Formats: sequence, structure tokens, C-alpha cells
Amino acid sequence: MKRGKKYLEAAKLVDRSVQYDVAEAVSLVKKAAVAKFDETIEAHIRLGVDGRHADQQVRGAVILPHGTGKTVRVLVFAKGDKAAEAEAAGADYVGAEELIPKIQNENWFEFDVVVATPDMMGVVGRLGRVLGPKGLMPNPKAGTVTMDVAKAITDIKAGKIEYRLDKTNIIHVPIGKASFTEQQLMDNLQTLVSAIIKAKPAAAKGQYLRSVTIASTMGPGIKLNTARLA
Repeated sequence: MKRGKKYLEAAKLVDRSVQYDVAEAVSLVKKAAVAKFDETIEAHIRLGVDGRHADQQVRGAVILPHGTGKTVRVLVFAKGDKAAEAEAAGADYVGAEELIPKIQNENWFEFDVVVATPDMMGVVGRLGRVLGPKGLMPNPKAGTVTMDVAKAITDIKAGKIEYRLDKTNIIHVPIGKASFTEQQLMDNLQTLVSAIIKAKPAAAKGQYLRSVTIASTMGPGIKLNTARLA
């Protein structure tokens, strides 16, 4: 893969053979974010589990103390009082069955997170094929299937993010923007890692945090010393 000049310059800052302490890694990831836009900083966490087994799944949600720096658009499936509650709490879109054809036929995806009351899951389930692959399906573990829609919306807008294993047993999540201070990024990273350590399945054997890498949208990956994170 051919890399651009800016990437190659940024890559010179990072020694691939070194596992950096958090403070140094965060400082480097900010220096390596040289694009003209405010790059997202992501964490990629490889775990010593096998997600194909139900008892080794790692999934949950955590509120990052400084948010992600992104304005999150929330769609809520609810009716009656709960729909009114969702609107009052600042949901971007609220609806019920009428949204099904809009999403299925018009390919409407002007939202980042979907919240639903439990009684609406039969309706939302019909969208499983389109929401599932995009990671948008509401889930009780992530707090997105709930009767307390107001709290769910407030938490999401405040910086609540969902984390889950991909097929290669890696969790990919944003921890902020390049414009964040080093302290904000460190706080967010530590909060995320602590939540993932707490979510360690009882069936997981051996080293749990296999590797932790942070990178900006256009920058190189920077490996962290996992022993200093646990």
C-alpha cells in the first residue's frame, strides 16, 4: 500500500519496535496527526479471548469522561409517553413502525446510535439485517434497549461509547480528537481500558490484554506497554 508523504513523515516519529508508556504514546499520536482536519484518535485493543465462544464475548458500554469530540445523532424507537420523553431529552429522531420503510427502502442512515424501548424490539428486529452489520442494533448490554430513554440519550450525548469484539478479537473505539489535550486523551483511554478489564470473561485464560495500539485517522499506529495499563 502506497503511503503519502505526510504519513511517512509522521511514521518517522514512531519506533515500531517500542511499546510506549501512555503519556509518551498520547504525545506521539498528537504529533503524528498532521491532516488538515481534526483527526479522530482510535484505540485498537487485541484481547486474549475467542469471541466465537459465547462465554468469551466481550461487549459493553462506557462513558468517556471527555466524550469523543463527535456530535452523536440518536434515533429512538418509542411510542406515547416514551416518545415524548425521548424528544424532551434531545433525541435527534423519534419514531416507530413508520421508520422501517424509510431505513429499508430509502437507505436512510442519518443517525449514529439507535435506542429502543423493550416493547419496540419486535419492530426494530425487522431491521436486523440492515442495522446488525453496521453495529447499530440496540442491545440491553450496551444500555440501548431500555425504558429509561432519557438517561440513555443523556449518556450517549455525554460521550457514552459501545465496545465489542470484531471477528479477529480486537476492539476498535474512538477515544477523542487530535485537538484534545494529552490529559483528556489519557483519561479517556484509561477509562476505556479499565472498563474492558472489568468485562473480562471468567472463561478467558492467559494474557487478557494482548496488545493496545492508538492511532489517529491518518497517522501510524503506536503500541502501548500493556503492563502499565492493567
